[in-house]
Order: sequence, then structure tokens, then C-alpha cells
Amino acid sequence: MSTSFFGKYIVPEAAKLRNSDSYRTIPPVDDGAAREVVYSGAKLLNLASNNYLGLSHHPDLIEASNKAATRHGCSSGASRLITGNFALAETLEAELATFKYQEAALVTGSGYAANLAVFTSLADRHTVVFSDRLNHASIIDGILLSGARLVRYKHLDMEHLSRLLDREALAEKKIIVTDTVFSMDGDVAPLARLVELGKAHGALVVVDEAHAMGVLGRGRGLVAALGLSNDVDVQVGTMSKALGSLGGYVAARVETIELLRNKGRSFIFSTALPPAVLAAGLAALRHVKANPGLGARLMRISRQIRDHLDSLGFDTMGSTTQIIPVFCGRNRVALHAQALLRAEGLLVAAVRPPTVPQGTARLRLSLRADLTDDDLKHIRLGFSRLRVSFFP
Repeated sequence: MSTSFFGKYIVPEAAKLRNSDSYRTIPPVDDGAAREVVYSGAKLLNLASNNYLGLSHHPDLIEASNKAATRHGCSSGASRLITGNFALAETLEAELATFKYQEAALVTGSGYAANLAVFTSLADRHTVVFSDRLNHASIIDGILLSGARLVRYKHLDMEHLSRLLDREALAEKKIIVTDTVFSMDGDVAPLARLVELGKAHGALVVVDEAHAMGVLGRGRGLVAALGLSNDVDVQVGTMSKALGSLGGYVAARVETIELLRNKGRSFIFSTALPPAVLAAGLAALRHVKANPGLGARLMRISRQIRDHLDSLGFDTMGSTTQIIPVFCGRNRVALHAQALLRAEGLLVAAVRPPTVPQGTARLRLSLRADLTDDDLKHIRLGFSRLRVSFFP
């Protein structure tokens, strides 16, 4: 053990972080996906989870997961390319592909791993990747790992993207990538225009539907909602949010999925998802297919709460979805507001840099379809009191 490195670098860096308002700790919660959580002994309404449809505790998912664990055990035991395969995985991939109106799909251990697989398979040092400035970290990391050149365009700014594409007209290979719903702002990408630019410049179009899957487009995501399923080349998503389980996926043409299966390092070199998780994801997908109105209910709830926050004078930063930020600016303001809301029985996330840009710390509400009318009253009252006591 190198005590000199530890004492010289790790100890002072940890102390500096611990004494800053950027320091993070794991919250003292149990059963963190539930509608109500116990936080340091107090029961709070959970507005911080990405369990958007409340499916993580649904009886269908629990039953399917239990049956799979009983039959197949608790681990896959290897990567999919060795022996870690199950018929459950192949069924899930087939149904995901159909649900997303694509030819094929590949399931990965997480949404993060899915983005790494996409870019290590499809991009290289001869590729320029045009990425929205607020895209998820997994997209950025995938691009960097691929060796491609990263070019960032201003958030949602298609004119800026167009100029950058013109500037890179001679690039051998071009990819445009965007989140469809942005995880910290709750706004949506202008996909129709982005697809037009992709076609005009011969660029592959990749989208991440992590926060749209299960919510928009009768559960199929923003791409399907806008009728662009034949125009977007690669769709990445996750089963860990609205689908209430775990794992990522990529849906695309057969040849694209073949490349990912053979070149995607995060897929090839990872132990496959266990059968209980695969079964829960499959049950969730089938539940969303059978109940396509769940996302629409969530969007109605979100509109009501966002309108209330706007009426109180809060800045919700252009959100149009179930993710509603409340701008605070400084880290300490966000942390103080979070604490006041906890006293009101509401658990919200206080999001600070580097997750968001410097000077844009915020509260982040993640609303969910299983909120009751009483819950909505509770949220409105809590934020009304916050406005009076903290944002006069």
C-alpha cells in the first residue's frame, strides 16, 4: 500500500471535498423506489426516484422475478457470449424490438453500458460525433472511449448543429446523438429537425430514450410519438426507470445489433443480467404495452404540478415532462430548500455541479404515475410554504 500517495493526494482531496457544498453522501433511505420512503425515521413522499410508473413494486413484476429466480437461480454466471444466456433475454430483446418498431434489439447490464457499447462499436478515430451539450455522461464517456472526436452543440440549438455539420463536411464518418428527454432539465430534443440534418449530412442518428421510455408515445418513447421510428438509426434505452427493473437496451437494424454484439466492449466483457431481472423487465414491458395510458396520466399530473410551480414564481427551466427542475443557482440554496421540503414531508433531489453546469444548482422533481390526489395536494402545499419561507 502506497502511504505516500494516499497521504499526499487522496487525504487532502477527500478533505477538500468533504468541506465543500458539492460533497455527496448516500441518503439514509430504505426501499428507495417506493412511493413513500423512510428517511432518518421520517416518512416522506418520494419525488426523487426515476420509478416513473411505480412499477418496481407491481405484483406482475414481483411474481415474474420470483418465478425466474426459483427456476434459474440468482446469476447468469457468464457473459451472454459464453454461457450467460437465457431464453428470457432473447424473448425480451424480440419484444423490445417490436415495441420500438425496430428489426432487432440487444439487452445490456445498464443504460450506461448500452451507450458505451454503441459508441465503441460504431465510432472510431475517423468519426466525428456531434453531441448535445447536456447529454448524459454515459454518452460522453462512450464517445471518449471510442476514440472519436467529440463536437458539442449548444443545448437544443439546431442552427448551431447545422453550422458545425457544415464545418465538418469532409469528415469521413459522422454521428449525431441526443437524449430525447433530458434528465436534469425535463425538456425534449427537437428530433424532427435533428433527423433532417442527419439525412442532409449523411450522419447516423443515435438517441437515448432513457427518460421517455414508458412515458411518451404510449410508452414507446419520443421517437414513436413523433412518427420517426424509421428515421432514427439507433435507439438506446433503459429498463431501470419507467419499467421498474434494471438493464439497458439498444434497438436498431439487424446489422447494427450484430456489430454491437461483436464489438461492444461493455456487452462482451460483462456478466449478463440475472434471470430474475430479465423476467421483471419483460413483465414491465408487457404491462406498459397492455396499459398505454399510464404515461399520459403521468404527463397530466406533471402539467398540473408544473403549472402550480410556475404560478408561484419558481423557474422550472423549460420542462415539459415528468422531470421538473426548480432553479436555485447556488449549491447552498438548493440544499437548504431540499431540507425545508423534507420538513414538509417531501423528498426531492438537490442536484449540483458537476451533474449540472456551474451556477445552475436546482431541485429536481421526478413525478410518478401512482401519485394520488392527496399526494398532489401535499406537493402543492409544500412548495407554497417553501415559496413563502425561503423564496419571498
